[in-house]
Amino acid sequence: MNLPSPRLRVIAAAVLFSTGGVAIKTAAFSGMQVASIRSGIAAAALLLWMRGRIAWSWPTLGIAAVYAATLTLFVTSTKLTSSASAIFLQSTAPLYIVVLAPLLLGERFRSRDLVFLAAVGAGLAMCFVGRPEATVDAPDPATGNLLGVICSITWAFTLMGLRWGERHGARVGMSAVVVGNAMAFVVGLPFLSPLPSASAGEWATMAYLGVFQIAIAYIFLTSAVAHLPALNVSLLLLLEPVLNPIWTWLVRGEEPGVWTLFGGAIIVAATGGKAMYDSRAPTVAVDRHS
Repeated sequence: MNLPSPRLRVIAAAVLFSTGGVAIKTAAFSGMQVASIRSGIAAAALLLWMRGRIAWSWPTLGIAAVYAATLTLFVTSTKLTSSASAIFLQSTAPLYIVVLAPLLLGERFRSRDLVFLAAVGAGLAMCFVGRPEATVDAPDPATGNLLGVICSITWAFTLMGLRWGERHGARVGMSAVVVGNAMAFVVGLPFLSPLPSASAGEWATMAYLGVFQIAIAYIFLTSAVAHLPALNVSLLLLLEPVLNPIWTWLVRGEEPGVWTLFGGAIIVAATGGKAMYDSRAPTVAVDRHS
């Protein structure tokens, strides 16, 4: 299978990721049920893709555990707060990557990144300024926002882990994705009983989430992270928070609130501006075994 360039692969993954919010909202299942079923389907699909060849190692298990936490936290956050809040908060992951990548990956930190950090921090604060009222689609915004912040931290570690894994061992990144989905499925098993009465369309939504929004998206993403710095990957993935609220608004009519939109706009604008600035520098190929 001939894949497009690394940057286009990350963009394709971001588009698929962006459909998660509206699909999670339309499901008849609880947050933990969605997280478990979605991940179970994704794990099976990815295991078939890899023909069962999992690279077992302690790094694989460590990355998988952090990723499993991200999967579960994002679904439960999206169920409790607005899709826009959940995805905007997760999109602050570059804030932590800028600080941690020099320590964990040896990727250079530049003084101009401080401006970016300040802007993203301001956007994050604005997402918490207004207290949106609970709605049918967002029954507990305060808890959902808190889970969204925790999710952004685990997502940052996931991106850095995938980057490290693909640089230091064949199939480590994709193996971690498969094992992480399996872990999320197992963690959610106690919540699957009893299952609610769901329509064929709602089960089809679960299948879509597992096969397309997770499995195919990660085939694109993990094949690209070895060739791009972790920060660049996280910035390209910002197409997700741009599209995610749009899909949810078009399908569900969900309005995230003025403060959330302002905060999200600052986060996306800051990270997008940094991506454009950094793109002026020539891309250096990364040796998988360095």
